[in-house]
Amino acid sequence: METVTITPTGEATGAIYFDNLSPIRVFGTDSLRGAFGEETLQQARNARLCPDVTDVVLTPDAHIGFGAPIGCVMVSPSTIYPGPVGVDINCSMSLLQFELPEEALQGEKRFRRSIIQAIEKRVPSGPGTKKLPLARRFPIDLIERALVDGPVSDVLDAMEIPREWTERCEDAFRVGSDGTTNSLGARLEVLKSLLAEKKGGLKKNYEDKLNQLGSLGGGNHFGECEIVRLTEQEKSALADEDAPNVSQTFGLKDGNVAFLTHCGSRGFGNLLAREQFALLKRKFELWHIPIPANEPDLVYAPLGTPEANDYIDDMVLAANFATINHLLINALVWDAFQEIIPGVEANLVYYISHNIARREVIDDKPVWVHRKGSTRAYPANHFSLKDTPFAKTGHPILLPGNPTQGSSVMVALEGAKESCYSVNHGAGRALGRRKAVQVLDQKTVDEEFNNADILTNCRFYPKDEAPAAYKDFNEVLRSVELAGLAREVARLQARFVIKDSSTPDD
Repeated sequence: METVTITPTGEATGAIYFDNLSPIRVFGTDSLRGAFGEETLQQARNARLCPDVTDVVLTPDAHIGFGAPIGCVMVSPSTIYPGPVGVDINCSMSLLQFELPEEALQGEKRFRRSIIQAIEKRVPSGPGTKKLPLARRFPIDLIERALVDGPVSDVLDAMEIPREWTERCEDAFRVGSDGTTNSLGARLEVLKSLLAEKKGGLKKNYEDKLNQLGSLGGGNHFGECEIVRLTEQEKSALADEDAPNVSQTFGLKDGNVAFLTHCGSRGFGNLLAREQFALLKRKFELWHIPIPANEPDLVYAPLGTPEANDYIDDMVLAANFATINHLLINALVWDAFQEIIPGVEANLVYYISHNIARREVIDDKPVWVHRKGSTRAYPANHFSLKDTPFAKTGHPILLPGNPTQGSSVMVALEGAKESCYSVNHGAGRALGRRKAVQVLDQKTVDEEFNNADILTNCRFYPKDEAPAAYKDFNEVLRSVELAGLAREVARLQARFVIKDSSTPDD
C-alpha cells in the first residue's frame, strides 16, 4: 500500500512509503514533483523493492531512465547495481577558473569566436575519434597506465596536465575490488584478451575508444565559457573574517571568466558498461534468478562474487578514463585561451561525478551509494573531507542548468544527510529527445541564443538540447535550498557553448 506524505517544510520534500520498508525520499517543489510522471515514480518503486536496497532518493531533476530514474540515489550495503550507474560511467562536471575579467570578452563577437575556434582545434566534440591539428595524442600504453593508476605524477607530466589539479578532484586515486590497483591491472589484461578473441575488429575498436581521450562526446555533453556571479549572500560573507569563506576556498573569482565541462568516459566506459549488462543478464538467465520488477537493467551482483568484482574493476577503469579526460580537456582549453590571450592563468575549481557507485558511510554504516544523475554533497566538517582543501566549507557542487538560465556552483548544508549526502546533477529533462525535436522550433531556439548574446559552435543548435527541453533551473535550485540540502555560491552566466549537433552518443 502506497501513501504520499509531505514533510512540514511544505513544498520542498516528500516521501513515498511502503509497508515495512524505509520511504523513498523525494525532493522537489509541488510543480516539479507533479511533473515526474508515473513511469519515473514506478522506476523509483522498482529500485526501492530491489534486494538489499536500504534507501532510495529522488532529486528535483528526476526523470525516466534505464532501470532506475535519472536523478536517483540508491543505497545498498552488500550488492552492486550497474543500472543506477548507467552506460556513461562517471559522467561528470569540471570547472576551470581563469584570472581573466569579463571585460576581456566584451566587444566584438569575433574575439569570442576566435577562442571557440582555438578550442575546436584541440578538443573534439561528437561521437567517434577525430584527429585535430592541436589535439594531444598518446601511446596506448600510457593511456592504459592512466586507466589503472589514475592521474599519477608521471602520467600527468607526460600529458602536460598540472599535478596540483588532483587535489581538486572528488576521487583522483581510485582502487579496485581488492582495495588496491592490482585488480585493475589484472582486469585490464583480461579485457584485452577477451577483445582480442572476438571477431569484428574489437581490438581496434578498443584502441579507437582509448584514443577518444581529450574529447567531449555528444548528447548532453558540452564545454561552456562562463562569467562567475557570486550570490549576494556570498559577497556579504567575504567581509566576515571569522567565517570560513566558501568562494575563496573554491577559488571562484567574481566577475571573471571560467569554463564548465560536462562529459564522461566516452566510448570506453560505454563499451565496458554494455558488456557488463549483457554478461549479468546472461547469468540471471543461466541461474534462473528473477530480475527485480522484470526490469533487465536492474540486474545486480552480491559483493565478493566474481561478477561484482569484475563490475567494480570495470567501473573504476572507466571512471579513471573520465577523470583523465576531464583534466586533459581543461589543459587543452587553457592552451586555447593562452593562444588568444597570452599569459592568462587558470586553476581548477573542482571535478565531480554524477554517474558512479562509491563506498561511503551512511548513518555510521559502510554502504555502496549508487548515484545516477545525482551528485555527492558533503557539507563542512564531514569526515570524508578531512585533509582536503574543503574540510571547513564542504566541497563544490557543479550543477549544469542551461545556457540561458545559467549553471550553478553550490555547497552542501547539514540537511544533506537527509538525501544520503546527494543533490541533483542539473536541471533534468522536461522533454524527451524525440519529443523536443518534434515540438520545438529551430528558429526560436537559435534566436534565444542570439538574444542572450551567447555564441555557439553549431550552425543550428540541437533542438533536443535546447533550454526549453529542460526543467526550470531556478525552480530546481529553489527545491534544493528549501529542503536545506545546499545553497548557491555562484551562478555561471554563459558567453559561448561548444556542443555536438550530430546524433547523441550517450
